[in-house]
Amino acid sequence: MYSPTRLAGYAVLLLTPGALLARGLLATGLSAPVAGLEVGLLLTGGVAVVAEREHALEAPGSYEPEREDLLDALAVVVAAVVTYVLSVRAGLGPVVGSALVGLLAGVFATEIAVPAYCGSFVGMASPTLFPSVGHLALAGLLSGVAFVAAERAFAGFGGKLGTLALFGCATTAVVTDATYAAAGPFRWTSAALVVPVAVVGAVGAVVLSVRLDMGAVVGSALVGLLAGLVLPAVPFWPGETLAAAAFCASFVGMSSTDRLGGEGRVALAGAVCGLVFVAVAAAFAGAGGKLGTIAFVSCVTTSGAETALSRTLRA
Repeated sequence: MYSPTRLAGYAVLLLTPGALLARGLLATGLSAPVAGLEVGLLLTGGVAVVAEREHALEAPGSYEPEREDLLDALAVVVAAVVTYVLSVRAGLGPVVGSALVGLLAGVFATEIAVPAYCGSFVGMASPTLFPSVGHLALAGLLSGVAFVAAERAFAGFGGKLGTLALFGCATTAVVTDATYAAAGPFRWTSAALVVPVAVVGAVGAVVLSVRLDMGAVVGSALVGLLAGLVLPAVPFWPGETLAAAAFCASFVGMSSTDRLGGEGRVALAGAVCGLVFVAVAAAFAGAGGKLGTIAFVSCVTTSGAETALSRTLRA
């Protein structure tokens, strides 16, 4: 018998990426490149989803909330509000604000670093979507509940935290009838620049995390902080977009070695991340967690493609 709580967490991690891909497809007018990419993502991701189902849902008994769960949920809410204040009120911007909160949590509050980093992604939301801290706190609360429910599901996949953050933001947007920020689709020619930046961001994060033993949160946050401070000065393309792409891909580099072992697989998932970043540019504009959801899709589909290829070769 599946635990209803675990089932809810698993469902959140399925439905949220699906909603992002669907909105991305609709926003581009059902263009052939995006449609082809998303069909491939659905096929390969489906393999990983099926393989993950039993592990994600099985539980020794009914779910009983614990004190640590409450602390984790609270950390998500607090980090969301702090990041929003840094990003909007202090003018640091969403990438630097989130990366700074993640870095501080990863160094000084290791027990709650993971839920705090999840909350920081909620706090990346645009003031156009959530003009008040109250709306932002509600999104953080919903993400915190989802964080606890989805503890077992897709463990070790980069981007999971951002997916939970997007769930909270998107659900709050529905409840409050909020309006997403205005954004148009990217031209596919931009992938020539976005994809290499994404690959560097992903590999850089895994090197810091695994090779230099800094941990996933600190490794990703350092990439985001560096990207957010340096790339906006790029003169030949919108630097904020490149910083967002690098930060997005850094979540790929947070994957555990048993999910995406080695820099080669991480680089491949980073390249997929860059393509998805371009494909869904107009979807959920201004929502926190969108970048993480892009990374999550890329990690799950890369893992699924590898599993499918391995099964084919053994057949």
